[in-house]
Amino acid sequence: MQTDALLDRFLSGLAPLNPLAVWAHGSLAGGDYQEGRSDLDLIAVMDRPLTRRTTWRLATLHARLRNEPLAGLLHCTYLTPDAVEDARRSHLTWAHQQLFKRPVTPVTRRELHTFGRVLHGKAPTGLLPPVLDLELDEFVVRDQRDFWRPKLAKAERWRHAPWVDVGLTTFARATATLRDGRLLSKREALELLPELGAPVEVVEDIRARRYDRTPAPTTEEWAARRGELTRGYLGPAIDELVAAYG
Repeated sequence: MQTDALLDRFLSGLAPLNPLAVWAHGSLAGGDYQEGRSDLDLIAVMDRPLTRRTTWRLATLHARLRNEPLAGLLHCTYLTPDAVEDARRSHLTWAHQQLFKRPVTPVTRRELHTFGRVLHGKAPTGLLPPVLDLELDEFVVRDQRDFWRPKLAKAERWRHAPWVDVGLTTFARATATLRDGRLLSKREALELLPELGAPVEVVEDIRARRYDRTPAPTTEEWAARRGELTRGYLGPAIDELVAAYG
């Protein structure tokens, strides 16, 4: 499988830097991974703070993998022992073919504790502090209120399938987490969305593009309608969720 081959090359390239652990989260760990469509979401815990030389070596490693099948889908955040406890602290990350910094959120941390897949080294329970329910709930509400709700203002971005897919599935997952503490896979999120009143034709479109071997091509007309249906649903739905749990 191309995924295993890429992971083997990545782990071999990372080995000289002596990581304490490398973990998978998201669909790669949660059982809903679709090769060629799902991201390969990884966390590496290094054994010391990152120097400029180490950062250069990590950038070089990813650059060498650029032409490998699926390399564009490989995302890895690099934690260091002095910074694992702070869920708001940003960490060096390779994603979308570039280096930048972002936090390892309470949702990701809870995923790692619940079903994280150990690719190398220690398990998450040996290095990451547990995520309290209150911390998780507060983050989920804040993410819906402060990130997703304002993003609905720009209609153009919602013509693009990734915004529709992630916006709707993240909302369903947030609802399940706040309502009964569950972490959903994307497949489970798609099953829940119609129950939450999401537009069924949009949900079926996401399902087809994620799981069908040959999904129908998206027309400009459908992209515009899909975006408007999604925005029209998510605005009031997010407001209601935040009012109930915020």
